[in-house]
Amino acid sequence: MELSDYIRILRKNWVIILVATLLGLSAAAAYSLTRTPVYESSSTVFVSTQTSGSVAELQQGSNFTQARINTYVGLVKTPVVMNPVIAELELGTTAEALAGSVSASAALNSTLITVTVENTDPVLAAEIANALAASLSSAVPALEPSGESGVSAVQLSRVRDAQPALSPSSPNVPLNLALGTLVGLALGLGLAVLRTVLDTRVRNTRDVEQVTKAPMLGAIAFDPKAKERPLIVHADPLSPRAESFRALRTNLQFLDMGGRASFVITSSVPSEGKSTTTINLAIALADAGKRVALIDADLRKPKVAEYLGIEGGAGLTDVLIGRARVGDVMLPWGGRSLYVLPAGKIPPNPSELLGSTQMQQLLEVLERDFDVVLCDAPPLLPVTDAAILARATSGAILAIAAGRTSRHQLSGAVEALQTVGAKVAGVVLSMVPTRGPDSYYGGYGYGYGGYGYIQKETAQKAARGRKRKAPVAPAPSVPTLQQAGRATGQTQVPATRRAAAE
Repeated sequence: MELSDYIRILRKNWVIILVATLLGLSAAAAYSLTRTPVYESSSTVFVSTQTSGSVAELQQGSNFTQARINTYVGLVKTPVVMNPVIAELELGTTAEALAGSVSASAALNSTLITVTVENTDPVLAAEIANALAASLSSAVPALEPSGESGVSAVQLSRVRDAQPALSPSSPNVPLNLALGTLVGLALGLGLAVLRTVLDTRVRNTRDVEQVTKAPMLGAIAFDPKAKERPLIVHADPLSPRAESFRALRTNLQFLDMGGRASFVITSSVPSEGKSTTTINLAIALADAGKRVALIDADLRKPKVAEYLGIEGGAGLTDVLIGRARVGDVMLPWGGRSLYVLPAGKIPPNPSELLGSTQMQQLLEVLERDFDVVLCDAPPLLPVTDAAILARATSGAILAIAAGRTSRHQLSGAVEALQTVGAKVAGVVLSMVPTRGPDSYYGGYGYGYGGYGYIQKETAQKAARGRKRKAPVAPAPSVPTLQQAGRATGQTQVPATRRAAAE
């Protein structure tokens, strides 16, 4: 992973990280506030040996004291030292219980013993520490062997008395809060990374590149009102989403498909925006002066006629079974060089019809008479229609819903096309957010409106177009393919083409 990936993880999961950090801070604060304050007091004892005063004896006494110092430290928690303190202060406890709140230590190469006592009462903690120091000072000479004079050579003197603490030693509120914040932050970062690793949904171009090497043709901006205005290129041509389709149109024109220009637009699973992508791309191509044939090849759940507001009772199915001629059911739309072939009636055998010789001949005729042929096909994973149809075209364009389609689904769709020998012409990301870490556009929001290009009259026309859900009324109801050819600059449709189409 690169640095940009980590930054993206932080931007995408900042809420989780913030919540985890606040939870850690809150837990530390709750723990600190619910703990009983404990006070700590320490008393220091100096250990010495009695000698005659010669240098050799002083050195020998010092070595003896340092060798025995750890023994004296261990004596602090023994009953011989604890019991006199318990009796003196009337603590009402046992030596074993009192030892749990007592600690003793001695620095390296030092003869000083520090006795530390913790207690909820600061005064009592100081009294116990002083009493233990005094008891240790009495116990050690009694335990050590006496010299010739009958007095022990080891002497302990209390050099610092314990004083009642002014502030508790535990809980350490600042330290607890800092540790709680760090633990919460680490937990939030861990959850963010884990969430990213376990997330198999396709969100950006890098996720697509992990599955297929097909070129990225474009990204369609997410529009919360897409259901209200599916034909965005026609309804609001100055919107960022409409600009996305024009960028897709430009990239499509630079594809090298061996001189052919017929494409199947499909997806992995339903509801990925393939139909609206197909229609808006067709409109954008027609606006650029291309002669476009739009075929609704989804013979299971056709949507093209519904979106375009045209009659779809007769169409592709009727042509393929020989009930109608293509010129009788192919309709011009929107005052553009765009001609639409609806799906017609839903047949019982859509896969067989789309893979038939009649369908292949129809595509060959349309490829000769139009600059671009676009086929809206069903999803690849539920049915095989799109894969079969893609073999007869120059390639398939996969529409992928950003944040919805998983890499496993995309991989299955690519494998379905490769199995039948169809070519993946490219990939289109749909429903891409315009803001945030997953934005394909980097948050710039390129649109003509931001540069002051919309004049008042143009804006009014665009507003009227948004209010009209139905497109511009189509041409007369039963045009022929020959008339369609004249409308797009072709003076005549050869008889052989008509025969093949029929």
